[in-house]
Amino acid sequence: MKKTLIKNARIVNENSIFEGDLLIEGEYIVEIAETISQKDTETKVIDAENQFLIPGVIDDQVHFREPGLTHKADIGSESKAAVAGGITSFIEMPNTVPQATTQELLENKFEIAAKSSYANYSFMFGGTNDNLEELLKTNPKNVAAIKLFLGSSTGNMLVDNEEVLEKIFSSTDMLIAVHCEDEATIQKNLSEQKAIYGDNIPIELHPKIRSEEACYISSSKAIALAKKTGARLHVFHLSTAKETKLFSNKIPLEKKKITSEVCIHHLWFDDSDYKKKGTLIKWNPAVKTAKDREGLWKALLDGRIDVVATDHAPHTLEEKNNVYTKAPSGGPLVQHGLVAMFKMHAEGKISVEKIVEKMCHNPAKLFRIEKRGFIKEGYFADLVLIDPSSPWTVTKDNILYKCGWSPFEGTTFQSKISLTFVNGNLMYNKGVFNEELKGKRLLFDR
Repeated sequence: MKKTLIKNARIVNENSIFEGDLLIEGEYIVEIAETISQKDTETKVIDAENQFLIPGVIDDQVHFREPGLTHKADIGSESKAAVAGGITSFIEMPNTVPQATTQELLENKFEIAAKSSYANYSFMFGGTNDNLEELLKTNPKNVAAIKLFLGSSTGNMLVDNEEVLEKIFSSTDMLIAVHCEDEATIQKNLSEQKAIYGDNIPIELHPKIRSEEACYISSSKAIALAKKTGARLHVFHLSTAKETKLFSNKIPLEKKKITSEVCIHHLWFDDSDYKKKGTLIKWNPAVKTAKDREGLWKALLDGRIDVVATDHAPHTLEEKNNVYTKAPSGGPLVQHGLVAMFKMHAEGKISVEKIVEKMCHNPAKLFRIEKRGFIKEGYFADLVLIDPSSPWTVTKDNILYKCGWSPFEGTTFQSKISLTFVNGNLMYNKGVFNEELKGKRLLFDR
């Protein structure tokens, strides 16, 4: 059986950093110690040279656009970018073409990933106003969650029937993940701005259209319904300081029934960046004020926000460079999310231990993912080696997304991903990929 010995690493796990060695045998971590001697000549030895060794990042919200939108991205291209960015497992959303709103269509996506994904994978089942019977067939052991769009949906995925919503919340024990923006509020705000500007609305008005009020109305309703029904609720991509007050840090994550996530872009950008970045940073929910960003950071660090994710959602530059009403929302992030967090660590905003908690440990706990998200003996060897002192600048030449652009283009990061292991296999090695192997379907301890 193949063995790899990683020596002299700064191992980050469960709120501690310690210097030591780690032995991989086959797919698993089999030994962690201060010093491990080479077992035999067949064991491959890697000298980590005091780089950080962390569990592989688990990104709980991505849009890899396959099937149906593969001119923007596909599971192969984006999982490759993810692995280069230290993401070893991802959970993908159902709003593809066709949408994953039947069990057959959901399984089709798993079949595609089995052949093409470099990272481990799961997909969410998409709820609609009229597919409750199909939704209830979802297997909690091998499907990550149910996804509901309570605003900003594509196709027929906006779930706006309150009776149906309550039935879904009351009928399933699975985690329900939600996009919360109040559609009526958004449409009213949009109509007002269109009356003034037509289609050519200034991008700076995006956070006024997709406003704090729109977010708070929807988030508070979803939380009230979860409390009423006892449903397990996870609120995606918080973007306002006001919303953070809806969440608690009074109990451990494992005991929470209501949890939340923040995305890299809402921690990085604020509304002053629209002037320079334009529609490249048009997301739903919108990037809002510096005060909102500050509130999100505070809630992340004090435990009201549980997870950091990317909401990776690529579009072509041609699509993004349209006028406001025609430019789609979303941007590519999986290659740069982890190094962006390490840059924020270098600026004193967050510890390395806290990055690992929010991007590795907590997604594993929250979704109850089997044997991933931690550096422990007996766990899958999903591991990332990060050099904290290796500056590089994002350019078109080193962007791996199929869409070919990044909102971080021109940004210099201090840290670089050296190696990424997926299930014990060295999948990424300083710019070189193992093209032969693929990731595995995530399983859940439910």
